[in-house]
Amino acid sequence: MSVGSAKKNLILGLGKVVWLSLPVLLCSFPAWSQQPPMDQTANSAPADSQATQASGGLQHAEHKAGSISGKVVDQSGANIAGAVVKLTREGQSSGLEATSNEDGLFAFTNIAPGPFQLTISSPGLALQDFSGSLQSGQAYVTPLIMLVIPTQVTEVHIGLPPEELADVQIKEQEKQRVFGLIPNFYVSYDANPAPITAKHKFELAWKSASDPITLVGVGVLAGIGQAGDRWGAYGQGAQGYAKRYGASYANVFASTFIGGAVMPSVLKQDPRYFYKGSGSKRSRILYAVANSVICKEDDGRWQPNYSNVIGSFAGAGLQALYLPANDRRGSGFIVSSALIRLSETSLAGVLQEFVFPKLTKRPNRAASQP
Repeated sequence: MSVGSAKKNLILGLGKVVWLSLPVLLCSFPAWSQQPPMDQTANSAPADSQATQASGGLQHAEHKAGSISGKVVDQSGANIAGAVVKLTREGQSSGLEATSNEDGLFAFTNIAPGPFQLTISSPGLALQDFSGSLQSGQAYVTPLIMLVIPTQVTEVHIGLPPEELADVQIKEQEKQRVFGLIPNFYVSYDANPAPITAKHKFELAWKSASDPITLVGVGVLAGIGQAGDRWGAYGQGAQGYAKRYGASYANVFASTFIGGAVMPSVLKQDPRYFYKGSGSKRSRILYAVANSVICKEDDGRWQPNYSNVIGSFAGAGLQALYLPANDRRGSGFIVSSALIRLSETSLAGVLQEFVFPKLTKRPNRAASQP
């Protein structure tokens, strides 16, 4: 083959290669147009990485732990060492505790942000509460916390000892008189009567038995008895009247002292009538009638009125010793006389509850108004 022919064949071969490569190159142009330049792609990767890091850093900054500190002093401004400071968070039942140092300082570290409450306590001083809100990464310093001495309420009861109070009340009772004249010493109108002693019981008995009006009343009864020829064996005239007066007074004296002083002192019972003044009329009547057989103990509890029952029978027994024989009918006389005495006590209770309070002049009506 000649040199010219070889060159010609080489040129033809290269032309075919170029011609065959041209469609491939044309098809590859759209792919080039869709891909970003190499330098743009390389630049975008670091930018995305920086944005991610910035977002993560911002989120981390919003939840960064902080600290809470403060100082505890007393009213004079002196530092309080050993004060217990309790930190609690919303929704938590327990919390952290710190103790103030000798300078009164306390601190909590590595505390998550959010609302918080401090409770500060120290022996002998009132509790103090403080609330606040910790920001992310904040070093929170509370205002000066002052603990003060707690306010103490002291109740002072001004009053007399029970026995002295009873003295006062008995003195008031001894001034009570129906129509301002007739003795009415054995009733208490006090809302809170003090228990009385044996001394008070004998004092009341003597005051009642020796009162001038009592003596006059006995004289009237003796005169009525003489006019009706009661206890006829005593006869008439001054001698008969004196006997009747002595027998009547002996009956009053014995009943008063045995039923109102001796037996109440021995059995520790209160011989007085305690004015009720409230409730239905029926309940008050029953209360008054029962007074002859029910009474208060010295400690205020209710119990059978043994003193009045025994006193009534004892008084009737003594009468049987000095009354004329034909006016005594054995044991029947004692029982009937005792029952009459108990009935008189019940009647007196009804009068004390409904009648005498309106007619009795007494110094202290404020204690219990009828």
